[in-house]
Amino acid sequence: MKKIIITAAIVLAILIGCKSKGNSDDSKKLNLAFESKSNSNVTGTATFTEKKGMVTFVAKLTGLKPGIHAIHIHEKSDCTAADGSSAGGHWNPTFKKHGKWGVEEHHKGDIGNFTADKKGNGTITLTTDEWCIGCEDETKNILGKGLIVHQGADDFTSQPAGNAGARVSCSAIIK
Repeated sequence: MKKIIITAAIVLAILIGCKSKGNSDDSKKLNLAFESKSNSNVTGTATFTEKKGMVTFVAKLTGLKPGIHAIHIHEKSDCTAADGSSAGGHWNPTFKKHGKWGVEEHHKGDIGNFTADKKGNGTITLTTDEWCIGCEDETKNILGKGLIVHQGADDFTSQPAGNAGARVSCSAIIK
């Protein structure tokens, strides 16, 4: 009788150990590609990685004019329009004013500015708990939205979108 109990205890411990190990890595990852818009040559990639309630966003772009450019999450995952307008306006599920991330009131889609070097390459990284990948909270869920890279810099003041100029690249945030 003891032998059966010990064996059952060992099997139960192994199952619990495996289950715990499998659930400890609850990360989600999306890899996306940008397509050129507005007669530009801007392309690149974006990655969203969610782990332990935090989402890290990394975009790497090429073909930009050297200088400062804005990038935002827009309302729709639709990049069909030649000028990127099919992605709609900035994603703003909490009805806030446009602004600078982490400094003042801002849309959930107000990622911000980044700099392209002399060769037209630029990278931006942001980590936040204000987004999620596929969760049920529609004020945080980025799936079904679009990423837009703009020709110019976001002034963080002009309403509702920061006066950043033409949409030069687009990516749908989809699985």
